[in-house]
Amino acid sequence: MSAGIMTAAYIIAAILFILSLNGLSKQETAKRGNLYGIVGMAIAIFATVFSDGVSGLAWIILAMVIGGAIGVHKAKKVEMTEMPELIAILHSFVGMAAVLIGFNSFIVPPEVIPGPDAHAEHMIHLVEVFLGIFIGAVTFTGSIVAYGKLSGKFSSAPLNLPAKNWLNIAALGSSALLLMMFVNAENGSMFALLLMTLIAFAFGVHLVASIGGADMPVVVSMLNSYSGWAAAATGFMLSNDLLIITGALVGSSGAILSYIMCKAMNRSFISVILGGFGSEGGAVASDAEHGEHTEASADEVAEMLRNSRSVVIVPGYGMAVAQAQYPVADLTRKLRDKGVNVRFGIHPVAGRLPGHMNVLLAEAKVPYDIVLEMDEINDDFADTDTVLVIGANDTVNPAAKEPGSPIAGMPVLEVWNATNVVIFKRSMASGYAGVQNPLFFKENSSMLFGDAKASVDNILHAL
Repeated sequence: MSAGIMTAAYIIAAILFILSLNGLSKQETAKRGNLYGIVGMAIAIFATVFSDGVSGLAWIILAMVIGGAIGVHKAKKVEMTEMPELIAILHSFVGMAAVLIGFNSFIVPPEVIPGPDAHAEHMIHLVEVFLGIFIGAVTFTGSIVAYGKLSGKFSSAPLNLPAKNWLNIAALGSSALLLMMFVNAENGSMFALLLMTLIAFAFGVHLVASIGGADMPVVVSMLNSYSGWAAAATGFMLSNDLLIITGALVGSSGAILSYIMCKAMNRSFISVILGGFGSEGGAVASDAEHGEHTEASADEVAEMLRNSRSVVIVPGYGMAVAQAQYPVADLTRKLRDKGVNVRFGIHPVAGRLPGHMNVLLAEAKVPYDIVLEMDEINDDFADTDTVLVIGANDTVNPAAKEPGSPIAGMPVLEVWNATNVVIFKRSMASGYAGVQNPLFFKENSSMLFGDAKASVDNILHAL
């Protein structure tokens, strides 16, 4: 394939990637956005693999077939509740790819045309290699820790080592010194590169391990940003314009998403990096400490819904675990057929992935126009007859309004302002952030214990 055709293919692919991001910004156009991304990536891969100068085509195709087969198998097998950890582990692949390509580019550097700019080009290449490996290494180990936390293999509590912030500063400072040592060596220093890589691996582990459970959705988008910058650095090393564009798109969009989510939680990005909310999740609430909680049956909730004219459903990770989105959609249709105004309230960090709840509800064919963000619905709870909190916890915690609480200042869905609140939970345990929820003990709150899917099915049967 000639350079002209490859350039044209890259331009088309870049445009499709931009259209993909634009499409993914709205639920109604998300399917089209995914299609644009798929077509753009197919064009990019085809143009790259069959471009001039690429050798070992048989090995490349074999690797693509093996990788593609593994990807298809995993995509068919993975549950929606496992999507956050799958994305986290995929980010680690991008990071390790950047590390391996960085070392390869250092060992076998590109040819530099002799001339007055040769030395400057060589120095720039060394900086690209160093930064690409550093970002890739941090992304690799950080993503593995995020995968462990999201999958429950590691504790969700933040790791609080003595002087942990100074450890992070020391890692960054020593890496900066190693960068100077690396570029000042005549042809680079393999020792400095290897030592920096080990420091970056440790830095990635400590960085994500120090972030608590309630901040994990921000961490996922943050790692998404890191993987994009790692890909962009790889593009500079390989002199691949499309990889630079793609990496920059992913990196910047991930950074913007992280900023939006931090703003929604009333926290700065730095405060997320420096430590997380709460402690170990799963602590059981004490009635003696907070008051008595009230239990409700499915029949009682059904009667409550019969007498309601306005209902808001607030989903959380528990709904995803129980796969209750389908009976919830059936309940929504039945109530709307009876003239009840049913809407959904979605917190920006509901679930363990940005947009997690929106995807689940779209999958169950819930109409887009009744799925509202926190800012759109918070003022309406005072005029709401019944709120069903299905598997949500930290995002509806009134402790966020109390000074001194670990989640003080975090914007939450103020469901307690409604006439009646029903909380669907398996037990009285605290949420993922490990912060106790006073909502359980309010006079207008009732607990409906059991599997969320079975509970909604029982309510449907009673209706």
